[in-house]
Amino acid sequence: MAHVPNEPDAPETIELTEDELRAIAGYAADCASPVLTLFERDLSSDTRPRDAVDAARVFAAGGPRTGALRQSAWAAFKAAREASLSPAAADAARAASHAAAAAYLHPRASAHQVKHILGAAAHAARAEELASAAGTEGRAIGAEALARARDHAPAAVRTVLGRLPVAPPGGGPVGALVRALDAALRT
Repeated sequence: MAHVPNEPDAPETIELTEDELRAIAGYAADCASPVLTLFERDLSSDTRPRDAVDAARVFAAGGPRTGALRQSAWAAFKAAREASLSPAAADAARAASHAAAAAYLHPRASAHQVKHILGAAAHAARAEELASAAGTEGRAIGAEALARARDHAPAAVRTVLGRLPVAPPGGGPVGALVRALDAALRT
């Protein structure tokens, strides 16, 4: 059962094992990987998002949690900011940033942590929406991406989400995608 925000007896921290962190980082990398081509199509010489996904995969496979891993997340985030002329490319880079940052999920019982777990999947879905035709078709493509993310989620993702409050309100279209995926994974 999900924690309810502001519940008087809700814990301040949650249990979070290294194996769970690795599974979450691997899941996030798997979600971000398919949209890297959207970034590379527009910015082929910029490897920062791909480097972040690769670093997340190394951690997921048993590698250490290093400063270089954290820096790859920040570098992909900066790449997203620099890709402002292509919204799909920017969200693809944000997905990669979230993949590398997933290794640094905090064991806090905070709804904000849900965005760290599902951010790569939500930004990847948004990148696919933006890269497709506008309107209904784009939303359908985003819904398909979320369904893939739901179906691909390892048990650790569902388990850790169950220890956290539900995804918070706000966050625009990506926030809506996070909430939709969070709800789907909790059922």
